[in-house]
Amino acid sequence: MNHRKNIADLFDAMADEVFSFIKESEATFHEGWIPAAYIKDQLNLKKSSYPKSNEIDNKTGWLFATLARHLEDRQQVKFKKVGNRSFYKACL
Repeated sequence: MNHRKNIADLFDAMADEVFSFIKESEATFHEGWIPAAYIKDQLNLKKSSYPKSNEIDNKTGWLFATLARHLEDRQQVKFKKVGNRSFYKACL
């Protein structure tokens, strides 16, 4: 069994789901730019990355940020920052 390939395939599948959601949501936002916070909230992509026994245990957007970067690397989304808010949009 090739665990590395399986994980890569699953990661690609998660990124494809996020991309699909971005494309479907663009029509409801100004010029198609979707706030990252909206994507994270709607897809429940804020996850804890700390061991349960750790003093700090807050949920963050690390999973979304990693998937969004993967989509950028695949040239499927564009990123922009306005102030301290991040936005994403599907590439044409």
